[in-house]
Amino acid sequence: MINTVASLFDGGSMGQVACVRAGIVPNTYRYYASETDPYAIKITQANWPDTVQLGDVRNVNLNSFNGDPIDLLIGGSPCQGFSFASKDKLNFDDPRSALFFEYVRLLDELKPKYFLLENVRMKLECQDIISHYLGVEPIAINSNLVSAQNRYRLYWTNIPQDGLPEDKGIVLKDIIEDGLVDRSKAHCLDANYWKGGNLRSYFEKHRRQLVFSEDGLCHVGDADLNGHGYLRRVYHSMGKAPCLTSNGGGNREPKVYVPPMKYRKLNPTECERLQNLPDGYTNHVSATQRYKVLGNGFTVDVIAHLLKGINK
Repeated sequence: MINTVASLFDGGSMGQVACVRAGIVPNTYRYYASETDPYAIKITQANWPDTVQLGDVRNVNLNSFNGDPIDLLIGGSPCQGFSFASKDKLNFDDPRSALFFEYVRLLDELKPKYFLLENVRMKLECQDIISHYLGVEPIAINSNLVSAQNRYRLYWTNIPQDGLPEDKGIVLKDIIEDGLVDRSKAHCLDANYWKGGNLRSYFEKHRRQLVFSEDGLCHVGDADLNGHGYLRRVYHSMGKAPCLTSNGGGNREPKVYVPPMKYRKLNPTECERLQNLPDGYTNHVSATQRYKVLGNGFTVDVIAHLLKGINK
C-alpha cells in the first residue's frame, strides 16, 4: 500500500485519479503535487482539496515533504523537445525537456520505493538517455486499449508488470454526445486542441478530432483544398460514398450535390472521457483551460494499469 505520493508536473492530478482507481492508496494518504499552472491547480484542489501543492519543481527538495518518506514518485515531464513532432529538434537542449533532469534529481534525493515516468515517442537516442538515467527500459502503450483515442506513450517504471492493459473495446462513437464520427479511435488529444480543428488538418495531417453533422456527409472540396484528387472525394461517416460519378474523383467537382459539411471539435466532457476521467472533472475552469489541462494529462486507466503492479 502507498501512503505518500509525489507527483511532478502534476497538471490536473490525473495521477491521483489513477492511484485511487488502481486501489494502491488507503482512505487517508498524502499526495504532494508540483505544478505551476494556476488553472491545473484549481482543478486539482476542487477535486482533491487535501493535495499539498509544492509549486515549481525546480524549487522542490527533500525538505518540501515535511519529513514524509515518499513511497511513489510519478510524473510526465514536458515533452516538446523530445517529440518527433518537435520542429526545432532541440531534444535535451530544450529548456522544457531539460526539466526531465529535475525528475532525476528528485528521484535520487527522495529514493522512493516505486517510480513512474511518462513521455512521448521520441528518437531512440533520447529514449536511451532517459533509460540510462532511470535504469529501466520503457514500456510502450497506446491508450487505444483503454480509451477511444490513439495516444502512444512511453512509460519508465520499476513497478512489476504483467503485460499491456486489456483492450476494453471502447470506440469514439461510445463517448460522443451527438453527431457522427468516421473512425473508431480519435486522433491524439493535445494541449492545443482548444484552438479547434479544420478539414485540412483532419484529413491531411491526421490531427484534432472532428465530429460531423448528422447527415454524415463530407465533401472535402468544400474546405477549399487544392492540388490533389483525394481532396475532392466524398466521404461518409460509415465509410461509403453516396454516389460514384463518371468524373472518377480527380480535381473536378463531382456530378452529385453534396451539402457543405458541418463539423465541431470534441467538447470538454468528451475529452474527459478520452482521458478516462469522470464527466465534469475539469469544469472548474474555462473551456480553453479545460482543453489545455486535458491535452497535457495522463490517460488515467493506462496509469492505473501500471500502478496495479504495486499490489501484486
